[in-house]
Parts: sequence; C-alpha cells; structure tokens
Amino acid sequence: MTRTITVASYNIHKAVGTDRKRRPDRILEVLHEIDADIVALQEADQRFGAKLTAIPIDLIAERSDYRPVGFGVRPGGIGWHGNAIFVRKSATITDCRPLDLPVLEPRGAVLADVRVDGADVRIVGMHLDLSGLWRRRQAKAVIAHVAACERAMPTVLMGDLNEWSLHGGCLRDFGGTYRFAATGRSFHARRPMAALDRILVGPGVEVIDSGVHHSHKASLASDHLPIWAKLRVPAPSG
Repeated sequence: MTRTITVASYNIHKAVGTDRKRRPDRILEVLHEIDADIVALQEADQRFGAKLTAIPIDLIAERSDYRPVGFGVRPGGIGWHGNAIFVRKSATITDCRPLDLPVLEPRGAVLADVRVDGADVRIVGMHLDLSGLWRRRQAKAVIAHVAACERAMPTVLMGDLNEWSLHGGCLRDFGGTYRFAATGRSFHARRPMAALDRILVGPGVEVIDSGVHHSHKASLASDHLPIWAKLRVPAPSG
C-alpha cells in the first residue's frame, strides 16, 4: 500500500521580494497556492542580529495551515542557518534535528521525520555553499547523515543546492543514491535561468509529477520560485 503526498522547496530570500519589499504575508500566500503537505524553506531566518524568523510565528499560525518544525536552535528563529521545514498542522513530527555540515561560510541542513496522511517520510532541507568544492563536501555529509540514521525511512532531500552545472558537481554525488525530480528552472524568479533548487528522492519513493510554481505572486515574493513534487510513498508496515 502507498500514500500520495506533495512536497515543496522554496528559497524565500528572507521574505524580501523582487520589488525589494519585505512581505512575509506574500510567502504564505504562495505556499497556499502550492498547497503542499511539507515544505522545506531556505533563508527563512534573518541573517544578522538575533537571526529571528523572517515570517512571524503568529502570522504562520493565523494565515496558514502550517507549523514550523521546532529545532530549538535559538529563541525566535524557526531554522538552522536559515533552513526550516513547515508541515501541516495535522502532521506528526516523530524526530527532528539540525545537521552540521563542513563549511567555508555558515551553512547547515535540517532533518525531520514526519507522518502525514498515513505516510512516514524523512525530510532533509538544505542550502549548500557557493563554492563547488564545499558543495560537494556538504552533499557527501548530508548523504552520510541520512545513512547513519538508526531507522531507515522513505527519504526526500530538498533545497537550494547552488549548483549551476546540469549534471556535475554535487549533483553527481547525490545521484549515486538519490533520483532527481524534474522540477525545472527556478532562479531568477522574474526570468528563470537556472535549476538551483532541487528535490531528490530515495529508494522506494516514486515521483508522480513535479514542476516549478510560477504565479504572479511567486514572481514577486522572492528571487527564487518554489518547486514542488507529488510523490508516492510506501505506507508504514504494521
């Protein structure tokens, strides 16, 4: 037996849009358009100072069907080095943790095990380095973190890989274990030229459909467009 879920990945650029206005409400409106079950966000916390969430917690609660996974890294933030995961309020989070990555500049990843609509899935959200050498090291670290988990689960990796190559670099590293959903070009939001944002699935997860969400609101809300994938995931045995 299998379950069907929709996932999405979105670099929200700290909720600053292509019009240079900081409008976190627009990010939530775009997420409402996509209507995914689980969303990985990048640049979800402000970069300087206390690194507070770019989308106020009360706004998320009032204007969306989501709640952020609580990684407990710092008060007032929702992620780890800007990486956050949103799940539907009806979902159950069975485990979560920040993942340390080898870094040249501040980078990290986050992992959450989620039960949604009767499906158990492991989600990793990430935002990799601008340097190709460090991206490859970080990709290998993410793969190793997942492989070291005590319990095997259907796994989905999502995020801004910062990889301009179509087939090389960290894509080759991930490709040894994971398959890429054919989402398409997501950067820059006003004229998409590069597929920097990616969704990858592990063994047992089937990609039914995938793409880039290109709406008027999405073209304004961030410098990246969100990507999405509809997946078929094995239901838990027993």
